[in-house]
Amino acid sequence: MEDYIIRMSAGNGSVRAFFAYTKNTVGQAQRLHSLSPVATAALGRLLTGAAIMGAMLKNDQDILTITAKGDGPLKGIVVTADNKVNVKGYVYEPIVDLPLKPSGKLDVGGAIGQGVLTVIKDMGLKEPMSGQVPLVSGEIADDLTYYFAKSEQIPSSVALGVLVDTDYSCKEAGGFIIQLMPDTPEEVISVIEKKLPYLEPVTTLLDKGNSPEDIMKMILEDLDIIFYEKTPVNFKCDCDRTRVEKALISVGKEELKDMLENDKNANLRCHFCNKEYDFTENDLKELLEKI
Repeated sequence: MEDYIIRMSAGNGSVRAFFAYTKNTVGQAQRLHSLSPVATAALGRLLTGAAIMGAMLKNDQDILTITAKGDGPLKGIVVTADNKVNVKGYVYEPIVDLPLKPSGKLDVGGAIGQGVLTVIKDMGLKEPMSGQVPLVSGEIADDLTYYFAKSEQIPSSVALGVLVDTDYSCKEAGGFIIQLMPDTPEEVISVIEKKLPYLEPVTTLLDKGNSPEDIMKMILEDLDIIFYEKTPVNFKCDCDRTRVEKALISVGKEELKDMLENDKNANLRCHFCNKEYDFTENDLKELLEKI
């Protein structure tokens, strides 16, 4: 099954929801960064959440960046998404090995630790919109739920999951965000609150062969759920040599001269996709002439 995100409404428009299926996207991230299982789970969850939040953006040029920085061994995660649901991301420390939690689950919260979650929305305004909240658990879904409540004042239920196979590949990945619109009737809220505690983990349901639509029906079918369009989800990095050249120029003439005199070349690697860009001595001289 290809990765996609599907939008839906329920309760006569009083509830909006999104489900992102992201197995292939997370798998690509795992391979690009050679991630350990807990790093795959952490990055995969935030990539999935970012995909959904990207789908909430209104304009083509809007960009969302989410960072989760903590005092755990993973140190931090950075992901970005646009409204076409192109996502990319990386972790500061790709190889982290922690004991499983007593439940047998990967300890994503322990890998990230205590810290802050920051959401930045660049919507072409003079200054980007930014919101920051403390990490509630480091498990990502809890942290995004808290972010929506505190920074955007939108009651939300967030569930995100990544199932890592024995060969470290991504076996399943996906998640949903359900949000209550202003003045949602109490009876609608009650239906959702009664269903969510008994719902199996997202990856368990996916591994059993359920589709995203099947899973959302389990929660919202009593509220006249309406499914809208599907949008493909892709891990896509927009780095290129021109962007890297601009980054090199931005370090300044003195720094470039130092590279030229001491190293004779420069090698830069994109954090998001690990692509490397080599600049020879002549390349650096040409960049110096542009400053």
